[in-house]
Amino acid sequence: MICPLGAVPYWIDHMNDEAPDQHDEDAPVQEARLWQDNGWTARVIKNEDDEGWAVAMYKDGEAEPALVGPWTMGRDKKNPKPLDVNAFNTLVKTAYEVLRRHEQQLHAQLHKSTVVSTADGELKVTLDIVPDEDNPYALLTAIDEMGEQLAQVRVDPGFKLSPASALAWAENDFRAPRRS
Repeated sequence: MICPLGAVPYWIDHMNDEAPDQHDEDAPVQEARLWQDNGWTARVIKNEDDEGWAVAMYKDGEAEPALVGPWTMGRDKKNPKPLDVNAFNTLVKTAYEVLRRHEQQLHAQLHKSTVVSTADGELKVTLDIVPDEDNPYALLTAIDEMGEQLAQVRVDPGFKLSPASALAWAENDFRAPRRS
């Protein structure tokens, strides 16, 4: 092969490159229907409910998608529009927000609190549910105005915390409420 003076043939210049079928395991995958980066995977899938397409967003390590939503058809009206960096980033943001709202909702279900006024001052009463598969329970805790824990008892996870039930508990010298 004859090359201009100073030029290096392509095959010599790229002798140390990886073989085409080898790739960096940590490199992000960026394909038309599969995009992986920054701990997330977007997968464009056939919509089972109709003839359209959907996109499923998975957080790394999770078996179930954090988000599944409709996906835009391509120009040929048969195939899906290819994923791109802007769409992927929007999907990551949306999936992250869905997970965050789910975590907030779960936290709100498992952790409740109320404030009641007693003769000794205001008390913050919390109910923290421990969703153990074999033996679920909840902890009812009284905290004074200085942030000191006054009492804590184990109660049924179905205990209904309200200002009235918190006040009744305090007035009963923080004895464990009876099961109803």
